[in-house]
Amino acid sequence: MTGFAQVRGEVPTRPGEAGSKASNGSTSFALSLKSVNHRFLDLHFRIPSGTDSLEMQLRRLLKEKMARGHVEVTLTLDRISTQVFALNREIVGGYINAFRAAADEFSLSSEPDLNAIFRIPGALDSASDSTDQDLEVAVMQKVAEVLDRLNQMREEEGRGIARELRERMSHLAEAGESVKHQRRAVLQSYNERLQSRLQELLGSTIDRERVMQEAALLVDRSDIQEEIIRLETHVQHFLGLLDQGGEIGKKLDFLLQEMNREANTLLSKTSGLAGDALKITEAGLAMKAEIEKAREQVQNLE
Repeated sequence: MTGFAQVRGEVPTRPGEAGSKASNGSTSFALSLKSVNHRFLDLHFRIPSGTDSLEMQLRRLLKEKMARGHVEVTLTLDRISTQVFALNREIVGGYINAFRAAADEFSLSSEPDLNAIFRIPGALDSASDSTDQDLEVAVMQKVAEVLDRLNQMREEEGRGIARELRERMSHLAEAGESVKHQRRAVLQSYNERLQSRLQELLGSTIDRERVMQEAALLVDRSDIQEEIIRLETHVQHFLGLLDQGGEIGKKLDFLLQEMNREANTLLSKTSGLAGDALKITEAGLAMKAEIEKAREQVQNLE
């Protein structure tokens, strides 16, 4: 089922090392989920680089909570900070001490170059590492909320689909009742065809075995009661699954395939009939139309 939901949050940037100025910046984020129909669960992530750990956590949780759908997971970040870097006093102090010790030992008059110091790996600590950890925690805490919002939208759509499916089943049941009422006309039509065929055979040399074969074939073709009963059973099962709820999409689709098979058999058995029996053909075609419309909607259910 289709749906869209978004939540927002904010993560304060942690202060730098002891003795450095505290950062008063923050990282705001927006986490959104967009789902459309799909036979299986198909997750696609659009998240900033460097958040692989977060992606793995999101993927694992979403697989636990969702069964089907093409789901796009989008995470956008907005970092605002008045202090991007913090001075690593331990590394800088160690470098300066080593520099001055070497100058004294070799009697050199020189002072450390600040630009050179800042190029030393680790001399400036970014607050991003600690902030990224906090970001993971903050985002994961919002997943339940965004899933709830998404499911609310999906459930609302599901209720609309269920209403339409019940309407389709009602039309299908009405067509079944029409076929049931016309069954006597079908039997009468086959009876007339049987008598006509027997008269043709009796007009020549009688082959009793041939007569019995013809009679058995026509009687078998005239029996549509079994198809009517099966259709009624499938419709009741279908409605029962709708009442049950849950992940029923595949079960409903299977039932509709069975209904379509029964409708095809019914049309096959009543082909070539005339008179009032033609109403069964009309009802059978109406059944197939309702079944096809129902199948289109069932594809959107989990």
